[in-house]
Amino acid sequence: MSQQLKALEQEAGLALVERGGRQVRLTAAGRILAGHAEEMIARLLAAEEHVRAVGRLGHGRLRLATFRSAGESLLVEAITYFRGHYPAISISVVQGEPEQYMTALRRHELDLALNYDYDGLDPQLDEGLVSEQICAEPILVAVPAGHLPADEPLRLADLAGENWIASTPANAVHRFTERACAQAGFTPRIIMHTDDYHIAQELVARGMGVTFLPEMTARDHHRGVEVHRLTDVDLRRRIHATYRVGGDRVAVVAAIRDVLLAVGARD
Repeated sequence: MSQQLKALEQEAGLALVERGGRQVRLTAAGRILAGHAEEMIARLLAAEEHVRAVGRLGHGRLRLATFRSAGESLLVEAITYFRGHYPAISISVVQGEPEQYMTALRRHELDLALNYDYDGLDPQLDEGLVSEQICAEPILVAVPAGHLPADEPLRLADLAGENWIASTPANAVHRFTERACAQAGFTPRIIMHTDDYHIAQELVARGMGVTFLPEMTARDHHRGVEVHRLTDVDLRRRIHATYRVGGDRVAVVAAIRDVLLAVGARD
């Protein structure tokens, strides 16, 4: 245990306990970490209880929808955990953008869908749906490799003279680039639109411009792109699990919801 604790302290860069003689007390940072650990354990225990409830239902199905970046990380991890506990449930996943598949959720063609909202934009949800936040992630900026000094802090205001690549008008977050840049005091010169972050990164790598990237999409970024955190603004994307009102009374929906919450808390 002491080795694990030392490893945690090294990773966090902070002392987690105060050692004095035979007594060991948590520091402020240690108490925060312990609180998060208790929350994660509670969520995983709740998920296991719901999975046991699913077992009492016998065979069933779970119809999910996700956007790409969450599907490749959060959802895959949640499904892996879920299937390990109850493999008899049939799972299907639809990939797209929330504005494409939320109608299917309302029409009872899906059981649960992942959606998102960005800082500065109003979330799109109707009274027939419930949305629970899974996690929040920082939004970074992708620039062509070698375009900026890699070891210097970067402000969004420093990119006022750059060309920008933004989402299309069909996307719910189309206005994000403009509103985020407005916080830094400038209007972005948007020269291109795409809703595919992989295409956006390819364009950035070819020197076409710069673009915002949520952290999930930047974990395995294009080798011709450098990703920077911004020092003058704190921009975030929040990811939600959304289901119909009363959907959490269905054991299989509640179970995957709780697993997603646990995975999101860990990330």
